[in-house]
Amino acid sequence: MNASAHIGITGLAVMGRNLARNFARHGYTVAVHNRTPSRTRTLMQEFGHEGTFVPADTAQEFVAALQRPRRLMIMVQAGAATDAVIDEFAPLLDDGDMIIDGGNAHFADTRRREADLRERGIHFVGAGVSGGEEGALHGPSIMVGGSKEAYAVLGSMFETISAHVGGEACSTHVGSDGAGHFVKMVHNGIEYADMQLIAEAYDLLRQVAGYSPAEIGEIFRTWNTGRLESYLVEITAEVLSHTDPGTGKPFVDVVADAAGQKGTGRWTVQSALDLASPVTAIAQATFARAASGQAALRTAYRPLPGGMRIPEAERFTSQVEQALYASKVIAYDQGFTMIQDAALAYGWDIDLAAVAGIWRGGCIIRAAFLDRIRAAHAADLRLVSLLTEPGFAREITEAQVPWREVVAAAVRRGVPTPAFAASLSYYDTLRADRLPAALLQGQRDYFGSHTYRRTDRQGAFHTHWAHPDRPETQI
Repeated sequence: MNASAHIGITGLAVMGRNLARNFARHGYTVAVHNRTPSRTRTLMQEFGHEGTFVPADTAQEFVAALQRPRRLMIMVQAGAATDAVIDEFAPLLDDGDMIIDGGNAHFADTRRREADLRERGIHFVGAGVSGGEEGALHGPSIMVGGSKEAYAVLGSMFETISAHVGGEACSTHVGSDGAGHFVKMVHNGIEYADMQLIAEAYDLLRQVAGYSPAEIGEIFRTWNTGRLESYLVEITAEVLSHTDPGTGKPFVDVVADAAGQKGTGRWTVQSALDLASPVTAIAQATFARAASGQAALRTAYRPLPGGMRIPEAERFTSQVEQALYASKVIAYDQGFTMIQDAALAYGWDIDLAAVAGIWRGGCIIRAAFLDRIRAAHAADLRLVSLLTEPGFAREITEAQVPWREVVAAAVRRGVPTPAFAASLSYYDTLRADRLPAALLQGQRDYFGSHTYRRTDRQGAFHTHWAHPDRPETQI
């Protein structure tokens, strides 16, 4: 077989198929392969006219079709399936060839695979691809990990097929080994928080302000013309305005209120715990999905009393807008902080301004204020938090009263707002002069002799609680 393909894609489910079509539409010759050959033939029959494809039934034919250095992209299920594909294809490759994992792999798996294949002379690239099936076809956001040498070969191709905003490609080299998949994981964690915050805003406007779904859809449509402009706010307006054709009821009223998840939100929270990175809004959003699926628990709790029925301020809608915006800033800030924490822990050199830049298009969390987030990180490479940037600090200050009023109203009315409340509590935790963690240190020293630190002296100390007459010991 003539080695004519610029890139090869194995795994032709929706994402793999659409990425292959995207590459072909941009003039690249694409080798295509699937464990089940019928899927390869279907792609050729339905979309073969869109560009130049080289179908291959076997692994050997597939590899033989690739130009050197070979670029082989895996688009299969994360975990054991990815390992199986690597085990099948790696022996057929040579030094300098590349295997690219474009799935939602756990970054720890990517780090392991990259180290193993590096020893065999093969570049392993973990590429986080965001934007769903439409993004894969029309232009995704691509977060690329792995070696700089690999990106020097792959970068122009990914940048060509990615989304573009203001003429800039939404693809970049994030960092070494698993950095790309880590940043994609955090992206998905922010997505969980963003979606939950929007859902809580909807619930408040319905349960407290008394608006119908269609009316709330119009409110979101208006919000999407201002600082909350984003893909998720845009589609929320569409979903809330939709009427179920079978019943004539609002679409949201005929959909089961139990949300699923594929695991990336859970991975984000688990990884944050390992890093001691407090992504509380993301965690509460993830737990909210879990709680929604607890049918037996919800049945047991349902008869219990809720909040008081008291009238709320007429300005409630604008207060919810303020609370939603402030909470979204916190959630995004938590995500960027977690990326900073991981970069320090894993030795990654991650440009946070570049990350914000590639999230402006092609991905689910694309939003207008990412331009400002990018500018803030570009202006200060050591930016600790978005809330130290004057513009965001001013907006959070302006949101104080309405933000607190919204959370208070939710508590009074018994409307659950775990992500709103977690965002506000995170803000108050970090701005506090003193935290009750001092008491926690005393408790830990009392029951476990874990020691504590003082504010007036250096070192670690232990109090002899069973013998109060004995002086504390410096460890």
